[in-house]
Amino acid sequence: MLKIFSALLLLLLLVGCFSPAQHQVQLNDSLPEQPVVVVEVPDVSAELPVAEVAGSPAEVITENVAAEVTTVAAAPAVEPVKPALLPYVGDFPLADHPRIDKLLKRYTGKGRKTFGTWLERAGRYIHGIQEIFAEEGVPLDLAYLAMIESGFNPRAYSWAHAAGPWQFIESTGNIYGLKNDWWRDERLDLGKSTRAAAKHLKYLHARFDGDWYLAVAAYNAGGGKVRRAVKASNSRDFWVLTEGKVLREETRDYLPKLLAALRVVKDLEDYGFADLDFAEPLTYETVSVATATDLEVVARLCGVSYADLKQLNPNLKRWSTPPQLRNYPLHVPLGTAEQFRSLYAELPEDQRASYHRHQIKAGDSLLALAKKYRIQVDDIITLNRIKNPRALQIGDNLILPLQEGFTRLPVAELSDKYVRSRRKTYRVRSGDSLWSIANRFDVTQKQLRVWNKLGWSNLIKPGQTLAVSARGKRRVAKVSRQPVVSRKLIYKVMSGDTLWGIGRQFDVETEMIRVWNDLSNSHLLHPGQTLTLMVPISRQG
Repeated sequence: MLKIFSALLLLLLLVGCFSPAQHQVQLNDSLPEQPVVVVEVPDVSAELPVAEVAGSPAEVITENVAAEVTTVAAAPAVEPVKPALLPYVGDFPLADHPRIDKLLKRYTGKGRKTFGTWLERAGRYIHGIQEIFAEEGVPLDLAYLAMIESGFNPRAYSWAHAAGPWQFIESTGNIYGLKNDWWRDERLDLGKSTRAAAKHLKYLHARFDGDWYLAVAAYNAGGGKVRRAVKASNSRDFWVLTEGKVLREETRDYLPKLLAALRVVKDLEDYGFADLDFAEPLTYETVSVATATDLEVVARLCGVSYADLKQLNPNLKRWSTPPQLRNYPLHVPLGTAEQFRSLYAELPEDQRASYHRHQIKAGDSLLALAKKYRIQVDDIITLNRIKNPRALQIGDNLILPLQEGFTRLPVAELSDKYVRSRRKTYRVRSGDSLWSIANRFDVTQKQLRVWNKLGWSNLIKPGQTLAVSARGKRRVAKVSRQPVVSRKLIYKVMSGDTLWGIGRQFDVETEMIRVWNDLSNSHLLHPGQTLTLMVPISRQG
């Protein structure tokens, strides 16, 4: 019996000797890999196989674990890798050419301040643009084409009526589903316009058989123009096309501008742009607005300013989401969507919109409008600053206050917020003619005469500076006319007078003379009759 007990005791001791080694392997497997451990551990025995390490298995475990813990604690802090200032992928081919060198010199020389501003803006928009380009299969570095188009300004508006970060004219925007009406201009929506730009670039890339250089040139000049340049030069080499006469100078420098910009982005530090104050990437959440809602209301529910909300939604021209569209997608600051949805669900529909736009039709009067919308005539006059209620014009816009405590914000929003480019000019060279300059800038000779006050003369001389684009004007949605200083004038009809002639004399509408004097369309004037006219002082004959 004693022998049996002794044998069992010996067996237990043997098992106890081997189980720690098994536990050691499991413990080491469970630890994350630490490549620095081998280098930093001062005890070389920690690198040896277990069988060759002196001491008991338990001591081996203790020493190894302690060594690893000591190593992690004593290891020097690894300096985090500094993120790139602006993303550069290298998926668009670069080139060397004198035109690129000339533009690179401009960007880093006298144009440095403006170019630096563009680069700072790029930090806000470039990541979102590249994300969409990745989805569409377009080279990511082509995202910087928006910098050449608009300087990354979502409200940019050119003399050719192109708008937004990608400078779509209205007809091309329509092809890709970008809507532009009284309430919105989706060419200014970064996401939608970028998607449209990616699709258009892909179309041009396919049209020119996979040549990105020609595709980029066509984005500026149009596919037809580039095709004619290829045919005239009998070459598909963009640099050969720049030596021909078909492409405008703007297009000849368009691709070189992009390539020069990419050189700078690739080596910001080398070109001295690393210390710029790059904007933080644009972030937002999207909510669905069920019915027409004032942006002031949305801003209040989100706990942000009206200006911040408008900045996230540059595509909205007015003070409200479009009334004709239900479940309108609206961008709100990151972290505010949940709060907005909760509060908006509790807000009655009749409290979401405080204003209504009414376009005046024949037969309208302020009294009739006040009765229809159950508001006060005085409130309509006050909000729209109407000097003469009887001088309303068909087609004018009136903003009607539907709630108490209204502000003039909607009236202020009748003027657009586009940022217009400067007027283009051209210095005449020897051999130029009005016809050749008109062709170069895709305008008419008549336009050049008007813009430069040339009359009917075609005479121009070398060194003369000509305007080759229209002057940028800020458009205001047509609103009720508000004569600043006007007075009531009694006019006595003379022999031979007509309503048309009287209206022309005092610069007033014939229809308004009828309205002011309750005259029918068939009324005939007779000498001695008196007419009431509301005439601005500066126009009193």
